[in-house]
Amino acid sequence: MKYNIERLGKYIEVLSGYAFKSIDFTASGIPVVKIKNINSPDVLLDDVSYVSPNFLKTHSKYILNKNDILVAMTGSHINQWTSVVGRIARVKYDEKSLLNQRVGKIIVTDKEHCDENFVYYYLSQDSVKIQLANIAGGAANQANISPDDIKRLQILFPDVNIQRRIGKILVSYDDIIENNQKQIKLLEEAVQRLYKEWFVELRFPCFEKCKIVDGMPKGWKKVGLEKVAPILTGKKDANFGTDDGKYLFFTCAQEPIKAPSYSFDCDAVILAGNGDFNVKLYRGQFEAYQRTYVFSPSDEDNLFLLYHAVRENMRQLFQGASGSTIKFLTKKMLEEINIYIPTEDVKWKFNIYCEKCQQKLELLKREIQLAKEARDRLLSKLMNNEIEITRGIKE
Repeated sequence: MKYNIERLGKYIEVLSGYAFKSIDFTASGIPVVKIKNINSPDVLLDDVSYVSPNFLKTHSKYILNKNDILVAMTGSHINQWTSVVGRIARVKYDEKSLLNQRVGKIIVTDKEHCDENFVYYYLSQDSVKIQLANIAGGAANQANISPDDIKRLQILFPDVNIQRRIGKILVSYDDIIENNQKQIKLLEEAVQRLYKEWFVELRFPCFEKCKIVDGMPKGWKKVGLEKVAPILTGKKDANFGTDDGKYLFFTCAQEPIKAPSYSFDCDAVILAGNGDFNVKLYRGQFEAYQRTYVFSPSDEDNLFLLYHAVRENMRQLFQGASGSTIKFLTKKMLEEINIYIPTEDVKWKFNIYCEKCQQKLELLKREIQLAKEARDRLLSKLMNNEIEITRGIKE
């Protein structure tokens, strides 16, 4: 099948977001998607700003819908693995949101000859992101691209029917990833609900028979985080990440990248020190970014208690974060987190439940990783006409 080199702007337009003013933002309302919410491959609303619902009527052209393709048009491009400028993401949620300035929305204008899924996956390639980063103007920590920079990209376009088949093939992998992510979320929420019921509301097994002494169930202890695990930080710069790394490298982003070596080999709770302060539990060898906190409990039986206690404190941590431009957590804030250590029988029951869920979570995450690797290998070959799609691949 012949692929023709075409200018992307022949088939698409790029809508730049609206320049909301600081006085427009409110405590609640309609989410506004900013650069920080473009977290490939998804648009995340974990740390989001809001405006009045009235903007939906007065600025309807900036309303985002499910499956819209967004591109970060401002941001750092230190290296290809940490680059923000040129980052591509897709809206996966159903609620209404609005597009902020310096985020571009890719609009396919010629759907007769161009498939939206094909465009999305083509732009998702690392090679395209690097290309955009290389032409970005401005400083390395605040580079900019324009709609015309995106439209000038030269892309290998096959016939639209082949585009659609390529899109369906790659979407099938993302469907697997998305379904597993939904299962992961449900499992995590189930365990967190149990933690809250037992250790916040104190409705643990046989709580009716337990005496309360000094406001705490008899036999329980309340200790500071540092009594459970030392408060450590990673030491590596973001540039340490590599495409062919063997070990997970936890930065402050939602998704880890890869590193060629590891500094930690333990069961640990990993907390992003800035950004959205996401919390992860990982068991094994890994690397950590210098603004990421690592808590490895001296008693491994306290791992799940530690993890869910930190997660339960996230709202408080976020509200208490300091900093002017980028909010961040300090060691002093973390030292104020208290953890309930129950009696051995309660802890044993909680750990048994958590371990079963954790094993399911780890299996689902491995399946996600395998699906991503398979999709990415296939992505490059499909986009570069290295596979005969009409005979080599079934839809």
